[in-house]
Amino acid sequence: LQACVSPVWDTALNALALLDAGLPTDHPAIQKAAEWLIANQVTTGGDWQVKNCCPPGGWAFEFHNSHYPDVDDSAVVLMVLQRLRPDQYCAVEQVKKRGLDWCLSMQSQCGGWAAFDKDNTLTFLNWIPFADHGAMVDFPTADVTGRMLEIMGECGIDRSHRRARRAIRMIREWQEKDGCWWGRWGVNYIYGTWSVLRGLISIGENPRERYIQKSLQWLKDHQNGDGGWGETCESYSRPELRGRGPSTASQSAWALMGLIEGGEVDCREVRRGIQYLLEEQRPDGSWEELYFTGTGFPKHFFIRYHDYRNCFPLMALGKYRQALESKR
Repeated sequence: LQACVSPVWDTALNALALLDAGLPTDHPAIQKAAEWLIANQVTTGGDWQVKNCCPPGGWAFEFHNSHYPDVDDSAVVLMVLQRLRPDQYCAVEQVKKRGLDWCLSMQSQCGGWAAFDKDNTLTFLNWIPFADHGAMVDFPTADVTGRMLEIMGECGIDRSHRRARRAIRMIREWQEKDGCWWGRWGVNYIYGTWSVLRGLISIGENPRERYIQKSLQWLKDHQNGDGGWGETCESYSRPELRGRGPSTASQSAWALMGLIEGGEVDCREVRRGIQYLLEEQRPDGSWEELYFTGTGFPKHFFIRYHDYRNCFPLMALGKYRQALESKR
């Protein structure tokens, strides 16, 4: 059953993967994607305005959902736009500023970011009879907060910024005792840990910090015997299964990117993980993925993003090449 479509998310992720793989920003595929993303910025109000008076400027997940732009999509779109040359696209700087201002304004009081709302954490709403999946609230989460730190860093904001300081403090509180982070929108702790690591390094946290080293070790400890990584959807119900499951292309890519961002490009686990992706690539250039690695509602509803099996491995291989080249 396809609950909805995800063109903004898919377009932004695939554009990032192509850019990471070395495609120039003036390539026709990047130009068309960027123009489409710019044209789909939400400039009208929505339900998020109940607790936020900032002018609109985000992006939605679907084709037409102007009432519900979300921080996660918006941050990833901004990552694409941030890589473009301003002279290539009319008014892109204005679009970026409006988008970043909106994303920053969605920070909750605790310091983290949720997907669709701000400070919507009153759990009594989940007792309403029609509260489907207990999802009447929108808690700030580590993965979305990590995404925000990542785009903030890419836009020149560093860890000394008050919003960054509050977010980092919250992320440290959310960290599990074994070093990982729970993932709200992807399965699961591998996704959350990768998202956080990308954000922390982008905003300027030192990868030698003990809590970051602990998360890197967690990723290393959960590598499968075949060199890949995998995690079952059951880990939402059974935390003892976190980081455990048959290897998949997307989850292997997330773990690899987390390790690479943390400065572990030369470690054995990264070399084995890269080899896994290369060996699993099919003759047509794609990867096979049999398991669901996207999360709609934890414990209830999971998503198979058909592009995850290709865009994330391509992203990881591109990041690996960039990291090796920067060491020369």
